[in-house]
Amino acid sequence: MTTHSPTLFDASAPVFLRYLRQLDGLLARAENHAAQHGVPPAEILQARLAPDMLPFCQQVEIAANFALRACAPLANLPLPAYGPACTTFAALHARIAAAHDFVAALQPAHMADAATRTLESQAGDARVVLPGLEFLTLYALPNFFFHLTSAYAILRHLGFPLGKADFDGFHQYAPPSAPPP
Repeated sequence: MTTHSPTLFDASAPVFLRYLRQLDGLLARAENHAAQHGVPPAEILQARLAPDMLPFCQQVEIAANFALRACAPLANLPLPAYGPACTTFAALHARIAAAHDFVAALQPAHMADAATRTLESQAGDARVVLPGLEFLTLYALPNFFFHLTSAYAILRHLGFPLGKADFDGFHQYAPPSAPPP
């Protein structure tokens, strides 16, 4: 068996692909809940944890965009256009699918020199300039997971029956036992 040291491709593309699928699953749960319980989609899409925080739809959108904002510069490719703001479940599913397709098309060779390059991004009003490894590990992945976690937390705040398994797809728990009579 041949082993190799993990590359920036190994530390990025598979992670983004897995968690974009998890994000799409959370979105599907939100969409199904709205349909089954007669909740207007806007009530979920515009929900937020605090008045000055971005709503659910933007948390999902930004998480998907961060997969692109990370992988395009790591692959030394132009950042794909995001398209218009997402205001529906369908548009959010499409945004996630587009990000997933972009990342899935990448090959290790695309990021072969990423560790030796300096990458730039906009972080609010700040300009981030970091070497490739730090760009991925200190900036891009934390920001992706911040927005994914925020979307998850908004759904939990709304009372959705979600757990860690819905977030990461690894955890499994026995169903809660019925309370004693």
